Amino acid sequence: MCNQAKGIAHPRICKFLRSILILSVFICVHPWIEFPVHAAPETLTGIDVLEAQDFAALKGKRVGLITNQTGIDRKGHSTIDLLAHAPGVKLVALFSPEHGIRGDADERVSSMTDAATGLPVYSLYGETDRPTDAMLAGLDALVFDIQDAGVRFYTYISTMGYTMEAAASHHLAYYVLDRPDPLGGERIEGPMLDRDRTNFVGYFPMPVRMGMTLG
Repeated sequence: MCNQAKGIAHPRICKFLRSILILSVFICVHPWIEFPVHAAPETLTGIDVLEAQDFAALKGKRVGLITNQTGIDRKGHSTIDLLAHAPGVKLVALFSPEHGIRGDADERVSSMTDAATGLPVYSLYGETDRPTDAMLAGLDALVFDIQDAGVRFYTYISTMGYTMEAAASHHLAYYVLDRPDPLGGERIEGPMLDRDRTNFVGYFPMPVRMGMTLG
């Protein structure tokens, strides 16, 4: 191909082609060559951040935790267990949303006692959807850790609103351990809810798909 006598190719072209050929052979016979790979940035949920901070925000507080089976850290440890064993934190009550503390109930749920911790589990989808004065007695803070569905008619956002209002009326600190919007958060769709139509399945005037996290 690079025979100059026959005028097939210019010497510079031949030199370039030889360099390409040598480089190709070098790459083929050296599969062990490693190219730098940049790791994707990590997303930490609220409970992961709280753990990383050694639960500093809750130290010295008597805490009520609003959660269900979705309240876990990146290693699969439940938020209930983490707060129950967090140094300096006193977990004294649990609150369950619709479908119960384990997410397996399709009806109204009664309050109960958690078998693992011995703590009371106050149902916020039973006789009442809002925490009563008795449920909040002796608490310093409420912590909310539930994975939302990204749409306004999932009642977890209403439970958050109801408990946040109750915390404000009782002068309790309130912490939302945020989690990503499972629908991505890039799109907002659907009509706005009229303010005079708000209820437990639509407590805030927002689109059907709000494109936000609960936090």
